[in-house]
Amino acid sequence: MNTATTPSDARPGPGHLAPEAFAERARAIEEEVGRVIVGQRELVRQTLTGLLANSHVLLEGVPGLGKTMLVRTIADVIDCSFNRIQFTPDLMPADITGTNILIEEGGSRVFRFQQGPIFANLVLADEINRATPKTQSSLLEAMQEHQVSVARQRFPLDPPFFVLATQNPLEMEGTYPLPEAQLDRFLFKVLVPFPSEDDLVTIVDRTTGADTPSAAKVTTAAEIVEMQRLARAVPIAPHVTAYAVSVLSATHPDQPRAPQLVRDYVRYGASPRGAQALVTAGKIFALLDGRFNVSVDDVRAAALPSLRHRIILNFEGEAEGITTEATVRTILDSVTPPAVE
Repeated sequence: MNTATTPSDARPGPGHLAPEAFAERARAIEEEVGRVIVGQRELVRQTLTGLLANSHVLLEGVPGLGKTMLVRTIADVIDCSFNRIQFTPDLMPADITGTNILIEEGGSRVFRFQQGPIFANLVLADEINRATPKTQSSLLEAMQEHQVSVARQRFPLDPPFFVLATQNPLEMEGTYPLPEAQLDRFLFKVLVPFPSEDDLVTIVDRTTGADTPSAAKVTTAAEIVEMQRLARAVPIAPHVTAYAVSVLSATHPDQPRAPQLVRDYVRYGASPRGAQALVTAGKIFALLDGRFNVSVDDVRAAALPSLRHRIILNFEGEAEGITTEATVRTILDSVTPPAVE
């Protein structure tokens, strides 16, 4: 089912980026990233969606699957500043945000703010769940408000600002669970799959030969900001918004729409940010498909990465081996798209 309405006067006016140019620019980014990253097309697409949504993405997978390489490659493709933060148990909040330092100036001592690595357009938070919750929480203000507060002073972060965090599965040694408030600030949580045997052959050939593949810059930070503005301008029909809200409502066990699986095994459902993620990602999926409107199918395609990290299972759900992925799929099967009036 792919129902949507397209107002004839809703397209961008003169001087604005056209939807066709948006899709073309996005394809150029994906193709250039593909010169380095073998396969993983859905992973690249979902990561790019987070960037174009002016939000953030969490990648989860075992070590060695190329999570860090993906982020570095995206930074190579976009002409913007890039910093990497290696999260460790002894990392402190000031190591991320920066701190005031005492310096000599004009014969007197004054405090000057020294920026931390968070001040960049693209920030790789590598192995984020190896740091303590206190250090993880230092990212909250930056991710939500695109600013950093230090000693009663606020320092804005230049757009675009994109945090791409990687984490190992929680059952691995030396990891800490991310606070729910921080998880909620990621547009997507993407599970990095193990590559196929054919892709593994290509990876081995590329990484063990004399020539190392590299990606060229194909866009700028200003062009990414322009694409972000266009994504927000995409119209969405009322019945598609209503469907996104219905899906979100069904994640809450106390709501009438909740299926029996949710009532039995879910402790807390997704926050309103989940509905925002469904709509925002749906708009970008539509643009990437060459459409300037959002369909129900776009919302459904965004449901799994948007909601899997926002649903908290209860003790019975964890004991029974229920997953949030299975929960989201059950919700999509149970929620009927509203009729178009």
